[in-house]
Amino acid sequence: MRAAVLTPDQRAARAAFYERIGTHHMTPLWEVLGALVPPQPRSPLQAAIWRYSELREQVMEAGRLISAEEAERRVLILENPALPGNSSITQSLYAGLQLILPGEVAPAHRHTQSALRLVLDGEGAYTAVDGERTTMRRGDFIITPAWTFHDHGNQGRDPVVWLDGLDIPIVRFLDAGFAEKGDELSQALKRPEGDALARYGANMLPVDYHARPADPTRVFVYPFERTREALVAVAQGAPDPHLGHKLRYVNPATGASPMPTIGAFSQWLPAGFETRPYRSTDGTVYVCLEGRGEARVGERSFPLQENDIVVVPSWHELQFRADRDTLLFSFSDRPVQQALGLWREQRN
Repeated sequence: MRAAVLTPDQRAARAAFYERIGTHHMTPLWEVLGALVPPQPRSPLQAAIWRYSELREQVMEAGRLISAEEAERRVLILENPALPGNSSITQSLYAGLQLILPGEVAPAHRHTQSALRLVLDGEGAYTAVDGERTTMRRGDFIITPAWTFHDHGNQGRDPVVWLDGLDIPIVRFLDAGFAEKGDELSQALKRPEGDALARYGANMLPVDYHARPADPTRVFVYPFERTREALVAVAQGAPDPHLGHKLRYVNPATGASPMPTIGAFSQWLPAGFETRPYRSTDGTVYVCLEGRGEARVGERSFPLQENDIVVVPSWHELQFRADRDTLLFSFSDRPVQQALGLWREQRN
């Protein structure tokens, strides 16, 4: 529909009307309808890459400036270039690089935000969740579900760095954030390491356990060794032309996402493979855990190496090219969009 051609008097009358209703905290829908209800997503976000080889020294410098205990969480936030000061990498997700040095403990606390950790660099650290520790190894995907006490420590000799991913912007939007510090620096251990994985991650469940659909997974660590083994096995077949060989992480008790607000995925791209153009409504954070190649997001191209992090905004066309066998981890808000009936994809 064409916009009406207004006379100067008509424009002045409307402007005066808008000013009057503004004193009552009202505004005309017809002036903003196109922006509020667009024909397709128009994300304000920018595609961007964080090259770990260029960032590692800044992460280590943070370790020389402030202790893990003083900071509570020594993290450098990855901010989307289009949202400076917003502490978010997409409209709904937060990401940051966390460092813990040998001998340090990041003190126990809990919060209503759900969190994931993807280990990138170093050995010897642990994460404890509600009384059970897991040793953090490169590529491990570790979860701290909402309102579970968790702390981190480093009993090794090397600095350890991991990527944090949280639903902080979602919880902030809903004004539903709560947090509580633990009584002790490190929580008391109640179970041996590997207990949760044995009880809930071996195609069996405790006989008296009955999971509700929205419950977060009791399996809080997904070892990289298992992930890689599964991807290599499925890669014996033909790859999906748009996704390569892609699997999603699930709560083994329900088949749902491990967290209600964040979905996580791993995919294998064989050497020489190039995906066809693909886009979806969930803005997604990708990490290159193995291999080398290129990510093309809209009109931009990003060379990818190990530990590089790329953000793909909602409804931006995406293609990958693998120069070598490449393993990618990713996370997004897809479970939220699917629960609300909003998620869409397009394969070209």
